Amino acid sequence: MKGKTVLMVEDNEHVQVINRIVLEREGCTVLSAVSLAGARRVLAEHPAIDIAVLDILLPDGNGLAFIPELREATSAPVLLLTSKRDYEDMVRGLTGGADDYMTKPYRVEELLARMVALLHRRDAARESALLMRGALALDMVAQRAFLHGEDILLSPREFGVLCYLIQHEGEGISAGQLYETVWMLPANGNVSAAKTVISRLRKKLEGSGYAITSGWGVGYCFEREK
Repeated sequence: MKGKTVLMVEDNEHVQVINRIVLEREGCTVLSAVSLAGARRVLAEHPAIDIAVLDILLPDGNGLAFIPELREATSAPVLLLTSKRDYEDMVRGLTGGADDYMTKPYRVEELLARMVALLHRRDAARESALLMRGALALDMVAQRAFLHGEDILLSPREFGVLCYLIQHEGEGISAGQLYETVWMLPANGNVSAAKTVISRLRKKLEGSGYAITSGWGVGYCFEREK
């Protein structure tokens, strides 16, 4: 939990204080809100949260109805923490986008354990969506590429071409094949757009340990630098 940012949406002051003390002791940064309006303000200023703990009964609305809005703002897991014990509410929460559900009263040890489990699950899902080649990482969900942890700011076409070449690492791929696959249009001899993208990618891959090579009659090939 160390280094994680937690959004705590809870109008019970006692619960807020206890949870903040425990989470900060674990090395977390806690962003607190006592209402849905407050949660919106916090998210606007700090969108990069790691996990949200959300009450259902809040002064200005129902936390269940807020989940879709929360999902649009962040991909962080959502844990519902509420005094409502209705089975229907639990089902509505879990089918409505929440990742877990806890009822009050509760033990803080269980809260921490559930939060850790949700974070591990999220990290495992992220890792499975990464295409890695040395210091180069492609996030297949966000369609972004990182070199040594820095976003190299690929356009959608650049990402598509690089992804296709990596998936066919060591194979020769013609400019026409790239154009037809990524642009999803017939090449018809007009493949200058693909060649322009390759030129930009070569510059952006400098220092990655990999290169896009080419040869007459071979096409383009993504391979480790010799």
